[in-house]
Amino acid sequence: MVEQDFRRVLIVGINYQPEVTGIAPYTTGLAEYLSGAGHDVTVLTSFPHYPAWRVLPEHANLPSIDFINGVNLRRFKHYIPRQPGPIGRVLMEVAFAAKVSTAKWDNPDVVICVSPSLISSALTLLRVKLRRRRPRSVAWIQDFYSKGVVEAVNGGGILAKLATTFEARVLSLADEVVVIHDRFKRTACEVLNIPSRSVSVVRNWTHVASFDDVDADRTEFGWGTDEVIVLHAGNMGAKQALENVVDAARIADERGEGVRFVLLGDGNQRAKLEELARGVERVEFLDPVGDDRFRSALLCADVLLLNEKPGVSDMAVPSKLTTYFAAGKPVLAATQDDSASAGEIHASGGGEVVPPGEPAMLLDQVLKLSADRSRMEELGRAGLQYQRDNLSAEASLERFRRRVSNSSAESVGEQL
Repeated sequence: MVEQDFRRVLIVGINYQPEVTGIAPYTTGLAEYLSGAGHDVTVLTSFPHYPAWRVLPEHANLPSIDFINGVNLRRFKHYIPRQPGPIGRVLMEVAFAAKVSTAKWDNPDVVICVSPSLISSALTLLRVKLRRRRPRSVAWIQDFYSKGVVEAVNGGGILAKLATTFEARVLSLADEVVVIHDRFKRTACEVLNIPSRSVSVVRNWTHVASFDDVDADRTEFGWGTDEVIVLHAGNMGAKQALENVVDAARIADERGEGVRFVLLGDGNQRAKLEELARGVERVEFLDPVGDDRFRSALLCADVLLLNEKPGVSDMAVPSKLTTYFAAGKPVLAATQDDSASAGEIHASGGGEVVPPGEPAMLLDQVLKLSADRSRMEELGRAGLQYQRDNLSAEASLERFRRRVSNSSAESVGEQL
């Protein structure tokens, strides 16, 4: 039964459907779940632009005010950098924040801010604090800004300190902070000094439809049965450092190995990667595809790849892992062994970890895995079971709803 402590929900997040990667599927999933549970849900968001970092022609004429799957949707046009460096991202967030912080809100009972973007979250939470009738406020953290800056500058510097201070102050404005992993909770409490009673963990879920009805056929992708397909799906950005994969493919060319590395998706680094891969036979780039073909691609691959930039440890838990596990395929992660991603691989038993930035080691591990089919099947089964036990959409979404619902009936500052 739906608790009546809160009825009207406002969600502020820069990413939403029809974006299919990154944070958008989670914001969309939460909004639609809350609507289906009987709540009046409004989402303030951007026009779809990720991971291409531009509004594609097919999305340019979407209505600014829409109603989709029970959710009231308001899209705002704002500046989007073509090459999203630090300054461009800040300018984009400021532009989006200016739109949503001055938009009409009506009278929400709960306001949920999705971060990124942190600047719009800051202005939204400040607006909550200044209202005469204060709604409950929730900061939903998908990535930590401060950890990203710290890792980008190798642990220090005035910029990292400023980012940490700013993020800590923003999150302190929220009545409740929801994070997606236990390691994120430690960061919130130990680094950003958010009281433990105000922080809860709600895991991200597998947002791709079930793989049970997929008829996978490698020939539709032009992949041979005699080659090992290593698939990386999702964003091609700086954090993914996919130069490592191109270099691994180049080494495979030199050795004459029967391996093909496939990069499926888009991102601000794709053009650079394609230029780097010129003349490399054992790497292939595929444009983003619809859900059915996406699921088919994952099932047709032999190994699903996660690749991270050296130095990345706690800044994010890639959402692709939830989908990888659901596909029942072995996962190979090129990441630091102390990273959040590696921790997830070890906890699931669904894959193996190699050091980042070591293309020869990456290729060698692919060959080792492909030579042991029973090991690959074992890893795939373990990842699938982990997903079913820990990363189901219904369990995560209901946990989120109950957290917000229960907290709305309590005084500000009390533990959920």
